[in-house]
Amino acid sequence: MTHLVIRSATGGGPDVPLVQSSDGAVIARELAARGVRFERWATPVALTADADQAAILAAYAAEIARVQADGGYRTVDAIRLGPDHPEREALRAKFLSEHTHAEDEVRFFVEGHGLFCLHIAGEVVQVVCEQGDWIGVPAGTRHWFDTGERPSFCALRFFNNSEGWVATFTGDPIATRFPLLEQVLAAAA
Repeated sequence: MTHLVIRSATGGGPDVPLVQSSDGAVIARELAARGVRFERWATPVALTADADQAAILAAYAAEIARVQADGGYRTVDAIRLGPDHPEREALRAKFLSEHTHAEDEVRFFVEGHGLFCLHIAGEVVQVVCEQGDWIGVPAGTRHWFDTGERPSFCALRFFNNSEGWVATFTGDPIATRFPLLEQVLAAAA
């Protein structure tokens, strides 16, 4: 289930939610108030377990064309992580370090779920994105992403540059002070 938790980055800290909701309209409104775009889209294609990048991109060609037309995103790829992915631990560690991008971070989840954590104006905005969620995080936004201990997701990633995912790490250990995917999901249940 898509779930939003907003916490103070300093004051009450990670144990005191300021806002918490699984209501799509509330999530979209709260994210929009912070400059983050959020939509729910249909995911009419069930991917096979062996679907590679080309198959995933072909399956969602219409959605890709729509995003590229609206936002000018020249490059798109698909990231798919499962619990047996050989690089899952290294990728999780990399994504859990707070970072920024010189361009918007745009994702469309076509399978599974993951946790975006956005460090915006003294708050940490955590949103569990799941299949059907489309999120656009503005360039320069400090954030991190948790794949979970046993990752299970596939997301289309849209970029303005041809290099794909390029991050500038902040060196701030803030991510270590906030709940991770499994904790946020457990609290939402």
